[in-house]
Amino acid sequence: MADNNSVNNVFLQRPNDRMIIVQILVIIFLCINMLLILTFIKKESFHTSARYILFSVTLLSDNSILLFVSDILLILTYFHFAIQVWLCIIITIFVVMYNFVTPVTLTTMTLERYVAICMPLRHGQLCSTRSTMYCILIIHGVSSGPCIIILSMFFAFASLKFYRKHVICTVELFILYRWQDHVQSAIHQFYFLIMRIIIIFSYVQIMKVAKALLLCLIYIVPRCPLIYGLRDEKFFFALKNLFLLIFKKVPRKARTSYYSSLKKIRTLGFSSAL
Repeated sequence: MADNNSVNNVFLQRPNDRMIIVQILVIIFLCINMLLILTFIKKESFHTSARYILFSVTLLSDNSILLFVSDILLILTYFHFAIQVWLCIIITIFVVMYNFVTPVTLTTMTLERYVAICMPLRHGQLCSTRSTMYCILIIHGVSSGPCIIILSMFFAFASLKFYRKHVICTVELFILYRWQDHVQSAIHQFYFLIMRIIIIFSYVQIMKVAKALLLCLIYIVPRCPLIYGLRDEKFFFALKNLFLLIFKKVPRKARTSYYSSLKKIRTLGFSSAL
């Protein structure tokens, strides 16, 4: 009877205004993230760029998986809903691992920019699609290190009776002794120290190259900005949309002749550049 009353109290408890606002914000952010992910999936040119592939990993890890799992933990904690320890372990694995996936991925994106700017001749080889896929596996392997250490310490000192309990799932549940908390803090500080060193090194090297480029910028400026702009796909698409907004009231025949002439100019730009 006591268990039934506790379950009924859980489901009869009403969420307050803050909880409702948080859930609305979570739904909004999840919808935005899904829209960004769909944009990446539909745009085939993004599938061969290491920068956009790594960006999609951050969208999936931090803004989708981690946000969704953290929201589940919030709901379970708010309603005081107890679950078995083994299920809490699975949820904790996702929370701890994907808590590191995003900063490690951002560090990798910094290294990708370093290779693109400081070693442009080797960028195509080092940052190919296949290399990026291997890099994603390495990112998840490195990010799972703290999770493995934390759970290994828990498995070594937890009794068998503890696994049969129903508990309110939190990450702090797996810290049985105070020294385990110190070890966890040391792991976090070590990871972020290494990532900070890599990011600072990459940006210092990039700034050195950028400073050298500013000195000889006059020699590498294209002779015709129009040709340079029309050769760029994204710039050409933005330019086309801009003229659509300006000349939306122009007759259809005039727009057709205009776009045909614009394509001819673009073709001439390619041929003259070559």
